Amino acid sequence: MTPRIERLREYTVSKLQADGWKEIDWSKSPELVFTPDDSHIQRALRCFLAVLKEEEKNVRFVPEEQIVFTRTVKNLPRRYTTVEMNALRSQAYYHELGVVFNLTVDYESALICGLDALREQTVSRLKQAVSENDSEGIEFLEAVIMGIDGVCSLADSYCSEAERLGLSDVAKRLKQVPHKPARTFLEALQMIRILHFALWCEGTYHNGVGRVDQYLFPYLQADLIAGRIDQDSALEYLEEFFLSFNRDSDLYVGVQQGDNGQSLMLGGCDLQGNDACNLLTELALEASGELRLIDPKINLRVNKNTSIELLKKATALTKLGLGFPQYANDDVVIPGLLKLGYELRDARNYTVAACWEFIIPGVGMDIPNIAAVSFPAIVDASLRFAEQNCCESFDGFLDIVRQLLFQEADAIERRLGDVRMLPCPFTSALCKGQISAARDASSGSKYNNFGVHGTGCAPAVDSLAAIKKLVFDEKQLTISEFIGILDSNFKDSEKVLATVRNECPKMGRDDSSADDLAVKLLNWFADSMEGRKNCRGGIFRAGTGSAMYYVQHPSEIPASPDGRLQDEFFPANYAPSLGVQTKGPLAVVRSFTKPDLERVVNGGPLTMELHDSVFRTSESIEKVARMVQFFINRGGSQLQLNTINRDSLLDAQKNPANYRNLIVRVWGWSGYFVELDKPYQDQIIKRAELTF
Repeated sequence: MTPRIERLREYTVSKLQADGWKEIDWSKSPELVFTPDDSHIQRALRCFLAVLKEEEKNVRFVPEEQIVFTRTVKNLPRRYTTVEMNALRSQAYYHELGVVFNLTVDYESALICGLDALREQTVSRLKQAVSENDSEGIEFLEAVIMGIDGVCSLADSYCSEAERLGLSDVAKRLKQVPHKPARTFLEALQMIRILHFALWCEGTYHNGVGRVDQYLFPYLQADLIAGRIDQDSALEYLEEFFLSFNRDSDLYVGVQQGDNGQSLMLGGCDLQGNDACNLLTELALEASGELRLIDPKINLRVNKNTSIELLKKATALTKLGLGFPQYANDDVVIPGLLKLGYELRDARNYTVAACWEFIIPGVGMDIPNIAAVSFPAIVDASLRFAEQNCCESFDGFLDIVRQLLFQEADAIERRLGDVRMLPCPFTSALCKGQISAARDASSGSKYNNFGVHGTGCAPAVDSLAAIKKLVFDEKQLTISEFIGILDSNFKDSEKVLATVRNECPKMGRDDSSADDLAVKLLNWFADSMEGRKNCRGGIFRAGTGSAMYYVQHPSEIPASPDGRLQDEFFPANYAPSLGVQTKGPLAVVRSFTKPDLERVVNGGPLTMELHDSVFRTSESIEKVARMVQFFINRGGSQLQLNTINRDSLLDAQKNPANYRNLIVRVWGWSGYFVELDKPYQDQIIKRAELTF
């Protein structure tokens, strides 16, 4: 890290940029006084332009920066009052904030053509829409043009201020981008920064940047060949680019600080199926390791042919405790996407959404986190159904579990019978096909699939194993007696609690009696979603992720048969139950790769916590990298590793000022431990620390 980057890093982590943030009273803006006749697009556009105009008033430059644009507006204007939004939600389902979100736009095409050319395309398409009397298309295209003009005007303001301050190099770049195509690596980085900045200003959130080592590499390669920069300079610019993701992130939407969706993808194959790893792949890993910040979130695509050397470089980040890279296995993900109907070219180009759900850059308007099924709740409901219907065999009990899974899928499909989104015209203009279609991405894109999480897989499997052992095999308890124990939270049933916790099969120990149940459960989950069409013309995708549901779902049921007490959390994502003593990470990998993960490819990583003592030997990097390789060869789909020390985490709760930069993996993102709410901190502390 150069001294300049060190100073920029200190500026960012010290949050000096916050001195320029301002809260805007948007109620005093006459252009934001809406009437019932104002359309969704008109409201979106006027809010977007209002933010850009405020930013023009407060153009800021951080000392020594080369990649500019720093946000000053803390709060975005509301398109709708609470009453108005509630009225909309009474008519249809609007997910989360209701706007377009959780996507990656087509940065590659924007870099190649520039916004002026995109504007010309829009003007040309507008003439066609006018001739066709397409009122909806006219409104959208006019909004795109005005949005592009607003972004370019802000860039021009930065350019003028740079000239006034004598920042000639910065001004020169801003005269080129975003108006015209990027010509150099630094221009490309600057243009992405501007576009990414604009997406957040429009209200689009959880904006990923996709496969940066693919669409940026041609610019780097050309600069290196021409001698404009060397590899050290490239690393310095890339580190500054990465720093920019942390500059405004405190202002971004998320469940917790750090949950902002700023993910990028490295590696994998190209559109022809060839290995696409390059110099920029390695530089990105190096930059992330030197900066040690939570953004951008690093994901790495791998396969059976990925070199051990690349895995060792990735493992070096894990050693630092960053919680990334998160691995995605092309050998599983691409075939899984093909089975779901994605074209081969698109499947090979996949990236991740905010956390780990798989999406296609530029053409994906999937909602990959629209619903979730609580597997332990299904088991609990099955117990009660079995009691009422005098179930006499474990096979009969499993039939009930399968039946209730399908009923839950039916309920989800009914609940999502009319899903709508609020538009974001500028964001849509950066997506493939939306200008030619003259329609906002909120109305649909090439892919419009719904992702459904499956939470608490291991607790559900462990519960099934306990029911099989105690009720059906050994007949220690009747179903009614077991239900009574659960409803009492194991009160006065310490012996039963000890038995289910310590003497019953557990997923994560490479025990076939438990793992075979996991195979069944996930297959039934996939079966329950397969073949369903959603209201937007897409399909339903099953996955093994949890998002925040691992905290929310446990409160919906009493204690569970695996020994989880009432209100105790599920594990995050696809992981052993909290407190389960496994037989080491390899046994965990074996257990969690036995199901056919191609069938649950919405996303959801096997999540493991490694004790930091794992990395105290000289061979540690090699061992962990070999474990990742083992995971790939076993057919795992996604893997995220967190390096933690329980004693340090406990001390951080007591003395947060001493652990300002302590980073942990939360569910699909990394955050600063001391900034998390206590329930999330407590759940992380309870996760198993694995050693070899």
